[in-house]
Amino acid sequence: MSHANAALTPRARLRLARLIVDDGWPPSVAAKMFMISPVTARKWASRFRSEGAAGMGDRSSRPRSMPAKTPPAVVKRIVNARWRRRLGPVQIAGELGLAPSTVHAVLKRCRINRLSHIDRVTGEPIRRHEHDHPGSLIHVDVTKFGNIPDGGGWRFVGRVQGERNREATAARTKSRNHRYEPRLGTAFVHTVIDDHYRVAYAEICADERAETAIGVLRRAVTWFADRGVAVERVLSDNGSACKSYAWRDACADLGITAKNTRPYRPQTNGKIERFHRTLADGWAYARFYESEAERRAALPGWLHIQNHRRHHSTIGAPPISRIDNNLPGHHN
Repeated sequence: MSHANAALTPRARLRLARLIVDDGWPPSVAAKMFMISPVTARKWASRFRSEGAAGMGDRSSRPRSMPAKTPPAVVKRIVNARWRRRLGPVQIAGELGLAPSTVHAVLKRCRINRLSHIDRVTGEPIRRHEHDHPGSLIHVDVTKFGNIPDGGGWRFVGRVQGERNREATAARTKSRNHRYEPRLGTAFVHTVIDDHYRVAYAEICADERAETAIGVLRRAVTWFADRGVAVERVLSDNGSACKSYAWRDACADLGITAKNTRPYRPQTNGKIERFHRTLADGWAYARFYESEAERRAALPGWLHIQNHRRHHSTIGAPPISRIDNNLPGHHN
């Protein structure tokens, strides 16, 4: 595309070339009319003779050859040092005898100039993937939170008062372990999140057995269906519940393809792992709760804000906006 101060646009070049080639104008006279040099006028006339009107467009300014370009073997050594040892441009330049600016240019061209772009385990560039429509894939998982004693937990009232509250709650509920220590129990939060539009569904249960996980899955599928989304696949970890025959049969009954993450690779299910961190910061430990019942009562309201009001950092809008903008039944 011609810049704002260009003497000739593609249309003006065509007029100039036709005056010289078709009408027989001398290049010097035509050049004077368009206020350019005769050399430029002859150049466009020559292109018009050889290429026609198509030759009047802009061409790339990229050189045909780059003798000073960093050799591929050196680029490979730079990339390997970045991936395997996470060295910076200055350290890599010192080892290879290059300028730091050259190393930085190579890293930027390879899109690994920031360590946040590199996987911590494998050292390779992070490949982010998102399914193209709601329901194509949902992530499921379970996160655990210790129940809060009456009067508040140690995070807000301190260790001493928190232990007193635990003792008083255990005495009231008569719940102790085999060493006669207070046992308040655990809240198992079963979470479901859509891969495309990040809308989350969560339930607090008493355990994480297969029967409980299947019940949550069935209710989540119904919840998504009420919003016009048909679930096609479900991704879970390799826990006993999601590896059981009961889970497999339940997914088959729902018409869902069951998938499991790579063993020892929680990054495979990274979207829901990141949601668990948001869940802990925004709900579980966000403020002072006087009891576990108060915290559980706050979960539905927090989920509504999360889905309908809070701007997601990846989407740039509330998660529900992606499904609200779809035509009814479009993704069924």
